[in-house]
Amino acid sequence: MTAPVLEISGAGLRLRGRELWAGLDLAVQPGEFVAVLGPSGSGKTTLLRAILGLQELSAGEIRVAGAPARRGDRRIGYIPQQRPLPPGTSLRARDLVALGIQGTRFGLPIPRPGDRRRVDALLSAVGAADYAERPVGLLSGGEQQRLRVAQALADEPVLLLCDEPLSSLDLANQQAVTAIIDRERREREAAVLFVTHDVNPILDRVDRILYIAGGRFTLGTPDEVLRTEVLTDLYGAPVHVLRTGGRLVVVGIPDADDHCEIPAAALEAGAA
Repeated sequence: MTAPVLEISGAGLRLRGRELWAGLDLAVQPGEFVAVLGPSGSGKTTLLRAILGLQELSAGEIRVAGAPARRGDRRIGYIPQQRPLPPGTSLRARDLVALGIQGTRFGLPIPRPGDRRRVDALLSAVGAADYAERPVGLLSGGEQQRLRVAQALADEPVLLLCDEPLSSLDLANQQAVTAIIDRERREREAAVLFVTHDVNPILDRVDRILYIAGGRFTLGTPDEVLRTEVLTDLYGAPVHVLRTGGRLVVVGIPDADDHCEIPAAALEAGAA
């Protein structure tokens, strides 16, 4: 056994007087892909913020590669949700990626020898070389998200934190972004913690699932966690897990209006 990339021990977190979760233990190995699921407000993104050193725990500790979690840890790559950049944004695609290399340096971001080669390599790795010189505001959502992935990979992180990186992307771009992330963890053994509302695009790549709901959580393989009896117990309400048309459908979870893990078409197919 190698040393875990991420160790969470006895962690608890309260936010605005409400306990999001407590007693959380999680060890993520190099190259492991862990999906984090749960309804809106369950504390998925807050967990990522705690790992990034941006949110203090109420109890327990978090260690990254053997050291306490801290703000600005370059061993962690962070991929946010896809949010369109304004059309008038003057940065070129390569400038946005370069921020991942130069963004933490003091003073003006003066390129160093080798920076351009590194940016070119990152652009190529995410399939963005063809639009390297284009203004980012004129790129599609999928193209912009590829650049955010490239930026997150700039320092060859040992841990990738992905906060719903597939939201608002069409199926083709979901598959492309997921493939880039998966390649990074397979070739470089970067561990991946992937927050999502819809597990279907990544289901065949996931090793384990951490499911958080109502201040409680369960951890295990997809087959262990995504079961009717397990989620029913976790929510304290009847929940049904179905497989239909090659997709996983969860029916009956509380706050389903906000929980995009249930695509409308799939829900109708499953209900039928």
